[in-house]
Amino acid sequence: KIIDLLLPYLNIASSTSLFFCFSHFLLSFTYQRFLQFSSMRFAIDEINRNPTLLPNLTLGFQVYDSCGGIHQELDGTLKMLTGQKEGVPNFNCKKIPPISYLASSSVLSDKTRFPSFFRTVPSDAFQSKGLAQLVLHFGWTWVGFVAVDDDYGHQGIQVVKQEILRGGACVAFTEYIMSNNLEHISYVTKVIKASTAKAIISFTNDINKVFLLDEMLRQNVTGKLFVASEAWSISYLLSVTRYSSLLAGSIGFSFHSMTIAGFNHFLNSIRPFNTDEGPWTTIFWENVFGCKFIYNISVTNTWGNDKVCTGNESMESILNSDYGASNLNAAFNLYSASHVIAKSLHDMLSCQKDNGPFKYKGCTDIQNFRSWQVRSIACVSCPLGEISNMTDSLDCIKCPWDKWPNTQKDKCHPKSREFLSFEEPLGSTIATISVFSSSLPFSIFGLFICYKNTPIVRANNFSLSCLLLISMSLCFLSSLAFIGYPQPEKCLLRQVTFGTVFTLCVSCILAKTFMVVFAFMATKPDSGLKRWASPRVSYIIVALSSFLQLVLCISWISLAPPFTEDNIQTKRGIIIVECNEGSPTAFWCMLGYLGLLATISFIVAFLARRLPDSFNEAKFITFSMLAFLSVWVSYIPASLSSTGKYTVAMEVFAILSSTWALVICMFAPKCFIILFRPDMNSRGHLMGKSKI
Repeated sequence: KIIDLLLPYLNIASSTSLFFCFSHFLLSFTYQRFLQFSSMRFAIDEINRNPTLLPNLTLGFQVYDSCGGIHQELDGTLKMLTGQKEGVPNFNCKKIPPISYLASSSVLSDKTRFPSFFRTVPSDAFQSKGLAQLVLHFGWTWVGFVAVDDDYGHQGIQVVKQEILRGGACVAFTEYIMSNNLEHISYVTKVIKASTAKAIISFTNDINKVFLLDEMLRQNVTGKLFVASEAWSISYLLSVTRYSSLLAGSIGFSFHSMTIAGFNHFLNSIRPFNTDEGPWTTIFWENVFGCKFIYNISVTNTWGNDKVCTGNESMESILNSDYGASNLNAAFNLYSASHVIAKSLHDMLSCQKDNGPFKYKGCTDIQNFRSWQVRSIACVSCPLGEISNMTDSLDCIKCPWDKWPNTQKDKCHPKSREFLSFEEPLGSTIATISVFSSSLPFSIFGLFICYKNTPIVRANNFSLSCLLLISMSLCFLSSLAFIGYPQPEKCLLRQVTFGTVFTLCVSCILAKTFMVVFAFMATKPDSGLKRWASPRVSYIIVALSSFLQLVLCISWISLAPPFTEDNIQTKRGIIIVECNEGSPTAFWCMLGYLGLLATISFIVAFLARRLPDSFNEAKFITFSMLAFLSVWVSYIPASLSSTGKYTVAMEVFAILSSTWALVICMFAPKCFIILFRPDMNSRGHLMGKSKI
C-alpha cells in the first residue's frame, strides 16, 4: 500500500515561472521541509517494523515536490490519483480522504463542502482569536494586516480584524500578497513603510513572506514588528542573517508538538552518500551545513560558501539548537498523519463481518481496495448555473435557460416561477381590498340617488358626481388585472384599462373644478361666461380629456404592445413572469398625462379655494389632487427600486391609495352631512356664511 505526500521541498525565489523547480538559478531547500519528509520516512519505517500493526502488509510512499507553486501541486495531485508518471485529469476526487498536516484554513471545517477532509492541526478560527487577544494584551491599538491572497489569508485576517475591532483597536491598512506579482509586492511594501502602525499581523507562509522581506530590505523599511501566524512563526527565515533587522522581536503562535521517540537517532544516521537517500539529502546537506559537493554542479549554493562537503558532518549541533527543536512541530503533525492512515487501514483489515462500521454492518475488502469512485459524482466545482453529471468528467454542462442546478450540481431542475398570485397572502389580500373598496363608491352612488333632490347633492352637479363615483369604482377594480398569471391578453389590456378609467376619474374632477370657477364668474352682471356654466361644458371636458388618453393608449398597443416575458436576469434560479410594457416611453407618457390633468385640477382648485362657501367643493378638490399627486410621485422611486412581483404590488398599492384619497377627500364630507347633519343639508345653510 502506498501513501502519497505532496510537499513544497524547494522554494522558488523567482516569480517568472512556477512550473519547473530546476529551471531557476536560485533555489531554497529548507531545513523544516527535510524534517517533515524525514518524519514520514521514519513513521512508515516504524509502522513496517511493528508486527502488531498491519501484519503481512508493507507500506510504501511516494513524494511529489510542489515547489511552492499551485501548478506543481495540481500536477502532483493528478499523478497521485492516476498512479501514472504523467497526471491525467480523468479521476473524480470526492471522498478520497486527504489528511493534511499543515492546512489550517477555517474554510476546510465546512463538512458540507469537504466531507472527507481531515487534518492533524486545528482550524485558524482558534489561532485568529488568539492573535487578536495577543495584540490587545500588548496594547497595540493601531495595527496593519498583511496576508497571502488566498482562503488562508482572507479567512484568518477576517476573524482577527473582527476581534481587535471589538476590543477597541483600529486597523491602519489591510493588504494581500500575490507572490507572482512583484509590482504589487512593491506597492504593499510602500504602504507598510508609509503607515505609522508599528505592529503588523502577518497571515502568510514562508514562501510568500520571502518576497515581501526582500522588498522591505530594498526599500529600507525599519521599525516594524511582525505578529506571525503559525505558517511562518518558526520558519527558517527567522534564522537568516539578512532578515534579522526586519524580524527581530517578531512574535506569533505555533502548533503544539511532542518529541518523536527515536527520531533524532534516525536523523543522525542519514548520510548523503547512501543509495536510498535520493537527491534531496544532497541538496539539504549543502544548504544546512553551508558547503558544496564538488561533483554537484546542478544546484547553486544558496549561502555563497565555498567550503567543500565531506558527507560526514554531524547533525547533532543543529538538532540540539533552539531552531532545530522548534522545527519539529510540522514534522510531528506529519508523523501523526502517517500513523492515522496506518491505523485506519489496520481497522479495515481487522474488521469482522456483520460487525463492521459500514452500511449493513459490512466490511471492506482491503486486498481489493481502490481509491477511486465507480459511479457518477459531481466532483468538479462548476460555476453557477452549470452541472457535472458524467463520470470522470472535468467539464461542466450549462443548464437550459428555464432550469437550475440542484444542491449537488448533478441535475437540472425546473426553475420556480414568480408572479403576484391570487393564492399567496399578498395577492389575496390586495384582491380582497380591491373588491371591498369598489363597493364603497357604489354605496355612495346609491346614497346620492336617495338624496338626489337635496341641496348639497344638487349643488355639486349630480350627474357629474355619479359619473365620478362609477369611475372610482372601476379604478378599484382595475387593480385586479395586475394579480394572477400575466397572460398575453392581461398584459395587453391592464395598463390601458388602468390609464383609461383613471383618466375618466381625474377628468370628472377637472370638469367639476372648472365648473366651480365658471359658476362663480357667471354670477357677475353681463358676464360672458354664463354659457360656459352649462352642464354640457363639463361633459365636453370629460370627453375631450378621456379621448386624448384613449388615443395615446390605442397608439401604444398598436405600435409597441405589452407582452408576457420570462425574466431570468433579476433573481438567480428564479423565473419572474412579468408583463413587458413594450414601450416604457408610452407607459410613462400615460402616467405623465394623468399627472398633467391632476396638476391642472390642483392649481385651478387651489386658486378657487377662497370662493364663497356655496362653492367650497374647490377646497376638497385641492386636497384630493394633492393626495393623488403625492401617491404617484412616491410610486416612481418605489417602482424603480423593487423587482419582480413587488413592482406589480407597488403599482396596485398606488392605484388603491390614490383612489381612496379621491373618495375620502371628495365625498366623505358630503356623506357626513347627508347622514349625520341633515340640518346643514338646506338651501339656507348653503347660502349662508357658516362653514361645513
